[in-house]
Amino acid sequence: MSKQQEAAAAAMTEWLSDEHELGKAPAKIECAGEFDLHDLHYYIFKYKKTFFGKWLLGVCGGYEAGAVEHCGHVFSEMQEYREESAKEQAVSMVEMIREYWMTRGKEQQSEEEDGRQEETAPENQDQTGHSGSFLGFVLLDECSLQADQLKAELLQEWGIQVEEDEEAEGESSDDDTSPDHDSYVWNIGNMIAAVSLMPAPVPDDEAVQNAANNYMWPEAVETAGKHTAHLLVAVMNQGESPIDAGNLFVKLCCVCLKQEHAIGLYTSGTVFQPQFYLEAAQMLKDGGLPVLNLIYFGLYQGEHGMCGYTYGMTAFGREEIEVLDSEADFQQIREFLFNVVYYCLDSGVELHDGETIGFTEDQKLRISRSEGAAVEGYSLKINL
Repeated sequence: MSKQQEAAAAAMTEWLSDEHELGKAPAKIECAGEFDLHDLHYYIFKYKKTFFGKWLLGVCGGYEAGAVEHCGHVFSEMQEYREESAKEQAVSMVEMIREYWMTRGKEQQSEEEDGRQEETAPENQDQTGHSGSFLGFVLLDECSLQADQLKAELLQEWGIQVEEDEEAEGESSDDDTSPDHDSYVWNIGNMIAAVSLMPAPVPDDEAVQNAANNYMWPEAVETAGKHTAHLLVAVMNQGESPIDAGNLFVKLCCVCLKQEHAIGLYTSGTVFQPQFYLEAAQMLKDGGLPVLNLIYFGLYQGEHGMCGYTYGMTAFGREEIEVLDSEADFQQIREFLFNVVYYCLDSGVELHDGETIGFTEDQKLRISRSEGAAVEGYSLKINL
């Protein structure tokens, strides 16, 4: 291991140990790759919160040749590490962090010109929280992105006007370690939104395999198998509520799904049908929380009854919820999980081990916390 890699591992560990992140050193951390971007060197790390937890993705850099001091691009969205897509996710995080710091620099320069003093952030720590960071992949049957259409529909459909960023848009590198893609990065409120065109399928057949999880779309696997490229869609929170970041992610995905060659959206552990996703987002226009766009409700037959689980609560800083071996049918379990999720996210209520929950005066369902059955890490079990 080079001195630079050792320094990167130490910096990543220090960042994760901050009280606003893990609050302690990760149980495990390993360097999982490296790449060059914008003439700087970066390291990809995978780490675990607990010894038996799932691997999560982090990135640290950039380093000049031979240097052991990074430029401040140390970050993790606390998303699951997947070897086949780790590099492009890390690149996306770096692009968003660069945009964040460039914006901060412009704001500071403007304030200094006005004689105001701006509070500065620590050089080695990004000040964005990990809750409220979202990532998805819009599947394309042809490598094409009509950026003007995307921007126009953001304004027309959602009232969001994005400004041009000549440094980020359409940027590519001659270095063969950098992906060949067009990247669009925008500041929207206190969040950074990014759309990147990737001229290849989602690596390792991941989207096709996870399309099988969508029990509501019989053609999901067949349709996902037709994609030849994809749009990486990401939102990084910089201090807004996770709900606001999730809503922005839904809006961004909706306009991307209206692209001519969009055939599906891979996110939250499954592939959504475009029409379903767009119709579900109507709840957002009606002033509600688009739970069906943000959370996947999995269902399966257990040894002693019907089971269900959520996928996506971790993006809101929550643990996933499971119902195990229930006498209720699949529809009842799905509706129950939907109601619990909506109640928790919309009202800000947090569930805890040993408590009860119910939607009638007589209903008191016990909550327990233990190792997940259908999800990784710990989950909250509700005895339905």
